[in-house]
Amino acid sequence: MSLSKPLVSAFAQFAAAARPAVETKLDQTLPSSSHSPTNVHRAMRWSVFAGGKRFRPLLLIATGQTFEAPFDLLLSTAAAFELLHTYSLIHDDLPSMDDDDLRRGQPTCHVRFGEATAILAGDALQSLAFQTIAEDTSLPVQIRLQLVSELARAAGTPTGMVAGQAFDLEAESRSVQTGEVEQIHRLKTGALIVAAARCGALIATAAPSELRALTEFASNLGLLFQITDDLLDVTATREALGKTPGKDARSSKATYASLYGVDAARERADEAYSRACAALEEIHRPTDQLRAIADFLLARES
Repeated sequence: MSLSKPLVSAFAQFAAAARPAVETKLDQTLPSSSHSPTNVHRAMRWSVFAGGKRFRPLLLIATGQTFEAPFDLLLSTAAAFELLHTYSLIHDDLPSMDDDDLRRGQPTCHVRFGEATAILAGDALQSLAFQTIAEDTSLPVQIRLQLVSELARAAGTPTGMVAGQAFDLEAESRSVQTGEVEQIHRLKTGALIVAAARCGALIATAAPSELRALTEFASNLGLLFQITDDLLDVTATREALGKTPGKDARSSKATYASLYGVDAARERADEAYSRACAALEEIHRPTDQLRAIADFLLARES
């Protein structure tokens, strides 16, 4: 399936408008690099401000606005998702995990600051994510409890990133089945994407029926994200990716590209995209921005 440039650029226009506010909130939330322990704080800022599309916070904001949440009420939780996502990248890149030396176009945190400091920086980012939500007094306490619960379940085990990473490591260098690859992707990547969408809707107090349809949308969006990521690892350059291409194959990772081949993986991306868009039809709100995010993922080149 191909997309026209105007459809893809709709997400770019939204991102250009919303991202500066996310960057400002992140800067305000993170400890100063001059504050002790300086090396840990420098490492945190190095990793957070290395670049990146801020996909998860932007998805949260787009979802919240779809259900008419005020922009300012979404920012702290959006920043929290980026903090937690960055923690996961730092730890994924460690020698004991995926052993990567490049992330977002620059040396990974453990290469730049040493392994011990990288672990501490990741730990601190994770705890700061939860602190940021818990102390957001612009939101009612009950909403904050829901948000913390959503983020914790998406981050941990048995339903989140930690479980996904464990299954991913266990699957290296052995034959895997279709269901295993999808489970790895839904947990390691998809869980946080689903939680970001749901948290935007929770802040907006969306109706239960709307939340169910949104969850279906985001679940397929997360799968689409990871399938296209698998494809880019095979087809994109180091410069475009900002990380080392071909790493999945060298590490014998379980991916859609390795299991099905490039053409069949693209077909599965199309299927995930179609299911995501079908779920949006069940939400009787202006969902153009959410559709634009799906368009962006299907057409992404980096």
